[in-house]
Amino acid sequence: MTEKLIHSGTLSNRISRRELFHNALAREIAAEGIVLLKNDDVLPLNLSSKIALLGSGAVKTVKGGIGSGDVNNREDVSIYEGMKAAGAILTSEQWLADYSGCYEDARLLWKEKVLTDAQNFENVFDAYSSNPFSLPDGREITDEDICGADAAVYVISRIAGEGKDRRLCAGDYYLSEKEVQDIRFLAQNELPIILIINAGGLVELTDLLTELPAIKAVLNYSQPGQQGGHAAADVLFGKKSPCGKLTATWAKRYYDYPASETFGYLNGDLSKDEYKEGVYVGYRFFDSHDIKPLFPFGYGLSYTSFDIKYNELRTAENGFEADVTVTNTGSTYAAKEVVQLYISMPQTGEAREYHRLGGFAKTGLLKAKESQKLTISVAQKQLAVFSEELHAWYVEKGNYGIWIGNSSASLKLAAVLHVEEQVILENVKSICPLTEKMEETGAVKNAMEKEQAWLRLARREQVPEVLFVPQKEVPKKITETLAAEQSIEELVPMLYGNITEGASTLGSAGIRVPGSAGETSEALEEKYHLRSLIMADGPAGLRLRQSYQVDKATDTVYGVGVLGSLENGFLEPMVYHDNADTYYQYCTAFPVGTALAQTWNLPLIRKFGKAVAEEMKEFTVDLWLAPGLNIQRNPLCGRNFEYYSEDPLLSGEIAAAVTEGVQSQEGCGVTIKHFACNNQEDNRMSVDVHVTEKTLREIYLRGFEIAVKKSAPAAVMTSYNLINGVHSANSKDLCTVVLREEWGFDGIIMSDWNTTVPEDGSIPWKCAASGNDIIMPGCPNDKKNIMDAYTRGELTEYDIRSCAGRLINTIKRFQNENEM
Repeated sequence: MTEKLIHSGTLSNRISRRELFHNALAREIAAEGIVLLKNDDVLPLNLSSKIALLGSGAVKTVKGGIGSGDVNNREDVSIYEGMKAAGAILTSEQWLADYSGCYEDARLLWKEKVLTDAQNFENVFDAYSSNPFSLPDGREITDEDICGADAAVYVISRIAGEGKDRRLCAGDYYLSEKEVQDIRFLAQNELPIILIINAGGLVELTDLLTELPAIKAVLNYSQPGQQGGHAAADVLFGKKSPCGKLTATWAKRYYDYPASETFGYLNGDLSKDEYKEGVYVGYRFFDSHDIKPLFPFGYGLSYTSFDIKYNELRTAENGFEADVTVTNTGSTYAAKEVVQLYISMPQTGEAREYHRLGGFAKTGLLKAKESQKLTISVAQKQLAVFSEELHAWYVEKGNYGIWIGNSSASLKLAAVLHVEEQVILENVKSICPLTEKMEETGAVKNAMEKEQAWLRLARREQVPEVLFVPQKEVPKKITETLAAEQSIEELVPMLYGNITEGASTLGSAGIRVPGSAGETSEALEEKYHLRSLIMADGPAGLRLRQSYQVDKATDTVYGVGVLGSLENGFLEPMVYHDNADTYYQYCTAFPVGTALAQTWNLPLIRKFGKAVAEEMKEFTVDLWLAPGLNIQRNPLCGRNFEYYSEDPLLSGEIAAAVTEGVQSQEGCGVTIKHFACNNQEDNRMSVDVHVTEKTLREIYLRGFEIAVKKSAPAAVMTSYNLINGVHSANSKDLCTVVLREEWGFDGIIMSDWNTTVPEDGSIPWKCAASGNDIIMPGCPNDKKNIMDAYTRGELTEYDIRSCAGRLINTIKRFQNENEM
């Protein structure tokens, strides 16, 4: 019997108990993800101090990025509101009030531009994504605004998101002239300045920090979700000691980053991006090439100090463990510390980074003088490199330096791991061959000298040596289940989502849950009682419509376009109808992906995932289109805020923890994305990424591998881009060879939205042939293209039954779990 459709949400507009609980969790995560980058004895602030709060994000704090990563939540707490609630005394109330008016005027002008441009776009979402809102400058700061102030808090905010990369210009990656002018004015008035960076990515601060000693503190606040204002106050006034750590290297200059000159629009060719830096991404590049960043990977200060004592290292099954003791050596503040373990690789003359993150662990809240013992577990594959010649992952013969510290630049050599013989961990097939020769430029000439230096250090300090014998890894075997009961004609509609005829679908294609991203096919619902799966965007929470109306007489939902599902309906407000019920879907806007990762706290991330699942169940969502774990290759990628880190291990561990949290709740699944190399938003549907197999496997696939193997996500989403000439959704190497045959993934694979729409986009029948089970959200031409290929014999019956079978299995699993 077909399930009766029940409208999602509630008829009550009152705040629910769930919202209150999730508010508290969002506040906790936001505070824990704040990174203290500099503090010259100015923080924490005293509540009795008078503070000049200024800057674009002070009263209009940016909670998150735009596009699918947004959340239409009930309300946001700004830094101003958070500080006022904490009892702060502010001297700049008039400046903040004036800025609010300036902001509202700018929003109306922006809305008019988006709606005007939408008439020239086939998909109105493109008009929105190509015109990200830019916060306006406020009026000049006057003496009156800072009169009597003991300190100034200046908030620098940025907005970026899906569909467009950031720009290397003033007001984006660089500070605007007005921001520099404001900060200089504060410095000239001899006010100690606290900078808060409210952005999904990095901004360049080097010149200001060098020239203005008045800048006493810097907080990387990121984009902290709906409770960010309270979290800021918690840290600023010492209710919580900051304990976040950077997940990406903060360079002194943009052009210090590898491949900085050729990223995206900067090279004048959006059709191709060559990853010539190879494995030297982020700290792997900076530390291998001895380039000092402004703030290193893994870095973050506290209001107290810690001692990290290495105890011992021992081998374990398929890896090893390191025991450390962490002591809060301060006298006042309780705080948490993150202990990081790095591995120096043997240098053989081939491309090898100097060291890589091997594992990490975070303490609980340690009171002054309190200690805690931690165990850091390291999988043996963190020692491995990939050989294109051997088609294998292997652990080289030689010595591996084991370093312990609290950032990539603050490490102490703890032990030497010795491997007596080379061991092949895993033989694999060759994938994604380069269509043309590309010379990588990342090799480090002094790598062997650096290795000899740390080996001499090990001998001089008598660092203990531990023998390690790697073990060949056994791949997980999966059983293929074919859809056998249905005919081919019945199964083909399962290969694409429900088609919304004549409507723009990018950003909102849901039918049963208004504002949701889309649904799988309901073609088998009436005859086989197999319902469609409902999907909602992420990764900072569920992106649904905040509210919608249902006609009382017909029980039908009043529709709204894509723009109505964005920006809390600001661009296309809901029209209220007579004789209609209004349903509310208030989801929680948690901190963005980068802010989540900056906590380095896996138990807290699992708690976040469980909270998302609770909202999924409340709003009848089956699959959450998150977590996103692409590598933050370049700070200009517009979608970096959705992603976790420049490091694949950290990315994979965070994604696995999110997945474990979500999928601990019956009937809830994640969709890890975007598989793979989605590192450029400009021309994202057509850019061809050129990358060697070694770099692809060691950097850009590794995080996905960790997440798939550790947490068994229900689904994976392929990316828009091509990899070495082949669209990800059409890549059998990625979808079948790597995901299924090598990693043992037994869930479903879906495309990103509308990937088959552009003329040079993914080919529908090749999605099914590659093992990309579902084309989302479904386009009118998909069925004909698939049936024609089947008739020609290019698409086999086995391909169709395999894809449909995996989807049917997932539907049955979710239906059974939800009925328990």
